[in-house]
Amino acid sequence: MAIQLGHVRELVRYPVKSMAGTAAESAYLGWHGLDGDRRFAFRRLGDNSGFPWLTASRVPELLLYHPFGLDESSGEPLPTHVRTPAGTDVELRSAELQSEIAGRFGSSVELMNLKHGVFDEASVSVISLATMAGISSEAGVDLDIRRFRANIVLETHDSEPFLEDGWVGGRLVFGDSEPRPAVTVTQRDVRCMMLNLDPDTARQDARMLKTAVRLNQNNAGVYGTVVQTGRICVGQTVSLEWEVAC
Repeated sequence: MAIQLGHVRELVRYPVKSMAGTAAESAYLGWHGLDGDRRFAFRRLGDNSGFPWLTASRVPELLLYHPFGLDESSGEPLPTHVRTPAGTDVELRSAELQSEIAGRFGSSVELMNLKHGVFDEASVSVISLATMAGISSEAGVDLDIRRFRANIVLETHDSEPFLEDGWVGGRLVFGDSEPRPAVTVTQRDVRCMMLNLDPDTARQDARMLKTAVRLNQNNAGVYGTVVQTGRICVGQTVSLEWEVAC
């Protein structure tokens, strides 16, 4: 059983965890999410918490760093440089960038490159334009989809927010040509304070997270696991499929 939901509005990879994202017209959806997504992260040295990654929840200014460049030697697109908030271009793997990030954090950090990515819950995040617009409107904040940091943004036929909650357990299938890339929706996306951060200034606006809590118990969008690889593109149709019990 399949229901056509709409189409892909935007695809975004975040090469360095918590830094700015890079939009793409198309991307390969592999077993570990979009190619090149969250393959780098800064690790907090001496942190034994089990989640040692430095994120914008600790250093909001990380959002103002923009990875760029192209290194495909590993088989996927990876950045070579980063543009800092001051407008300086530095090599991603340089001691200069590591020192600057450590200075903002106030303690030592180390850049890590993990070929399977650094994810909080799952390798793919999906959200509808309607959900983002609903939260932003209720919060009295201009819609900026970058706040939500999703990999796949959908423009759905239905304009009601939070339709994604009903997709859990189903499968999102992209395009019409076999084999069609597919993601099994595993859970709702529980939001954190990063939703409050302005992508251009890193300033916080608590209205965003408070509104997500009030409207939908702090859930906005969904996470998923790749069950069929392939290339996905902006404009592609997206269907929700359910297995029919025998």
